Amino acid sequence: MPQARRPAGGRTRPRSALLPPAPAPLGDRPTAGRTRRTGGPVRHVRGQLISRTLQDLTPDERHVLRSATLFDSFDIPLATRASGLAHEAAALRLTERPFIRHHPFGLWPYHLHALIRSTLRTADDPTDDRWSPTDWQHAAERAFAALGEQWHTDTRDRLLLVGCLRQGLALARDFRLSPGWLTDAAFAYVGDSVWEPITLSAPITTDPEGPERSEGVGAATPADVVVDMLSTLARRQREHRGHTVDKLTRLIDPGLLGDDLTVMAVYYRAKAWRDIGHPDASRRDYQHVADHGGRLAAAARRGLAKAAHLAGDFPTAHTAAQQLGWEGRHQRVLGGLYWLQGEPERAAAYLAGRTEAEEHAVRGEAAHNQAKRALAIAFTDPHLADDELDLAYHLLTGLDLRATTINTEIAALVRDAGHDTVDDRVRTLRAELDIAGLISKLPTLEIAAAFHQAVLNDDQALGDTLGRLREQTRGGMHAYAVDIVHFMAGLPLPDDHVPPRRLDDEQTTRSRWRRLVISACF
Repeated sequence: MPQARRPAGGRTRPRSALLPPAPAPLGDRPTAGRTRRTGGPVRHVRGQLISRTLQDLTPDERHVLRSATLFDSFDIPLATRASGLAHEAAALRLTERPFIRHHPFGLWPYHLHALIRSTLRTADDPTDDRWSPTDWQHAAERAFAALGEQWHTDTRDRLLLVGCLRQGLALARDFRLSPGWLTDAAFAYVGDSVWEPITLSAPITTDPEGPERSEGVGAATPADVVVDMLSTLARRQREHRGHTVDKLTRLIDPGLLGDDLTVMAVYYRAKAWRDIGHPDASRRDYQHVADHGGRLAAAARRGLAKAAHLAGDFPTAHTAAQQLGWEGRHQRVLGGLYWLQGEPERAAAYLAGRTEAEEHAVRGEAAHNQAKRALAIAFTDPHLADDELDLAYHLLTGLDLRATTINTEIAALVRDAGHDTVDDRVRTLRAELDIAGLISKLPTLEIAAAFHQAVLNDDQALGDTLGRLREQTRGGMHAYAVDIVHFMAGLPLPDDHVPPRRLDDEQTTRSRWRRLVISACF
């Protein structure tokens, strides 16, 4: 059989390694007699820089220029809106000045040199129309509102969303603004399951001491807390999920988040609790979110249905799935129930889930459904699974979804059942799941390993797999995996085994799984 195909990868030498070191930015070069920015030669030099920059500008151009320093990058409407002017002429003229840099293919094409930007924001301004702290605050509020307005023009544009989040969070942090539209943007960010890093530039502030940082979570403003939370959610794709639980708990417990964002943190903590094998804590958090209502209530109800599924209560999970709808990802829940009954051919539920996700432009959900569809089809038709895996890898391109990627690798193991590379790949995935803290994925991996062993009729390996599964399911979660392995191998269940609540009777489910193994042998 063909070996499992994996996404193209490999390391290439970074372009930066081929270039000589870049000179230090002007603002970072040693200066004779350098002192704090609050006085001395540096302050004098910065004052001269401001004078030279501003002396040839009209008052309106100076007004727009100061507003533009609030942005990492900007366009003419953003700069005009932040300045409070009613016309764009001054912004248009300003963009023709040599100190404005232009990148025509950027999200926002204009930006100021970092030294000019920081100097205009922090050094003494010798001009007659210099801004007071209140003027800066009002401009920041206008700039923040302008970013929100731009995002709302196309809330399905992912690049625009992330750009507005980064710039809006930086403004909210530097000027201690309330989150406002950032809450909606944060929900849009997590809703796509793409997980780009949300990193902000260093603060630029007129306060010589900079923004204060509170003890405990290192966050002083609502924006700091939102950044910490979104960064935690993105990093969980590369960190152990136990770290995710700890970090979210530190954000939730002090009450630093508003109601909606607290619910978001609790929801993702519930997912992380489940991943590391704490079903009771996971269920409590899901129930809290479901009881609260709001935007994540349907997703939390899916989590509760999944909890019933993992506990082996398939009829309850099946009934709950009928009430979830698209927001609760009902097709994904149904697909997960069907293949565990030995009916992978009913993977059409995953196809419907992928189609719904594509219609709603939710790339991560589409990739997740496709990975699970590939897993289900691999049990029945390894040749068709080739195409399904190719599509899964394609949909994962540009996404940072660790669990979904591992689902795809498990699907490739099932497709290659009987191949001599499967055992080594299973061991590699066990280690990866342990490092990631994705304990809840281990039973699915063991089912895939057992399918391979049953095809080879390897009784010794099947016995080892059953031993691992009994240990993994000792608390009662995923116990149905023990049944499935016995069914695939044609073995009787132990006398003391507690069966799950199946959708069909034991003999029907046993026959289905055994038939899948026999078909794979030919």
